[in-house]
Amino acid sequence: MTAAPPADTGLASRQSLAHGPLGAALLSVERARRGAGDWAQVHDSVSGTGPLIDGPDAGLYLGAPAMAFVLHVAADGTDRYAGALHRLDGIVAAHTRRRLAAAHARIDAGSHATFAEYDLFRGLTGIGALLLRRQPQGAETKAVLEYLVRLTHPVPGPAREPLPGWWVGHPPATDTAATPGGHANAGMAHGITGPLALLALAMRAGITVDGHEDAIRRICRWLDGIRQSDHRGVRWPRWTTQHGPAPALPTVPSWCYGTPGLARAQQLAAIVLGDHDRKRMAERALLLCMTDPGRLDLIADRGLCHGFGGLLRTVQRVAQDADSPGAFAALTGRITTGLLAAAVPDASGFLEGKAGAALAFQDAPDSDDPAPQGQWDACLLLT
Repeated sequence: MTAAPPADTGLASRQSLAHGPLGAALLSVERARRGAGDWAQVHDSVSGTGPLIDGPDAGLYLGAPAMAFVLHVAADGTDRYAGALHRLDGIVAAHTRRRLAAAHARIDAGSHATFAEYDLFRGLTGIGALLLRRQPQGAETKAVLEYLVRLTHPVPGPAREPLPGWWVGHPPATDTAATPGGHANAGMAHGITGPLALLALAMRAGITVDGHEDAIRRICRWLDGIRQSDHRGVRWPRWTTQHGPAPALPTVPSWCYGTPGLARAQQLAAIVLGDHDRKRMAERALLLCMTDPGRLDLIADRGLCHGFGGLLRTVQRVAQDADSPGAFAALTGRITTGLLAAAVPDASGFLEGKAGAALAFQDAPDSDDPAPQGQWDACLLLT
């Protein structure tokens, strides 16, 4: 197994967990695991990817770490792919050390972060999600958690005012004019909710570092400070700028930026903190979001990122840990109906395509035990 230099477009597309064959392979893995497919198809899905990308562009959703995640899910506690995974563990560990050295050097220099440094898709949160599965007690796993603790400490702004440590100087990719002067992102995919979920999941697994609980509490306090409530429920803005929080209008109830992802991360945090009030708040926020007339109508597709698939899986994971899981039962039926009514994605991939939608639909509530199976959603930080 070899590593590649910075990727060309073709190589990157073959090694994309989000949009390429590696993401689609997760569906083959899940079907084989359930006896609805065979492992030969899985092998075909992960073959022919070329030298694995291991440069600064690599992350949970691209290159060697993405391959390691897919093979880990395929192994499912067996010795399947043991040799390949052992080699990949070494590659990912070395990659992590390089990324951490660059991140700490950036903090030491007083510069602001970027999404690519810390987020789930490209950054150290995604790498940490993989390491928590592969090497839960490993030195690199704990080093990533230590970095995330440091990321939560305030940094000085232009006028020496304190800014959140995850403040980025660049705008969100979806709206390049939205945040002049930079912003602090709140979402699961690119914001601080991803690190919050990872810190909580690690603590739930008994993996902690110095300052771990304090970091979780700092993030939760920040989310409390930007939380907005009215007769339609509780919401969080996508980001804050130097001028304050963006408007938190009723928007698409998505995993990546919306109330569902934020609610799941805070539910996980509340569980490890023993914060019963926060747990009730997070679960109620999701229930009110789902029962707000017209909110489901805002969803346009079946995908995981901002479609019905991601919403369904998130609601199911919240329900597993909820004080009143039955309250979510009717919601999953409505979400499944919406998923089936939405157009089938043109793309074949995981994050926004057919594979992700099919993975979510496999656990639609059509039996007496609709609990979600498999661990493929660990790359969404839902479990």
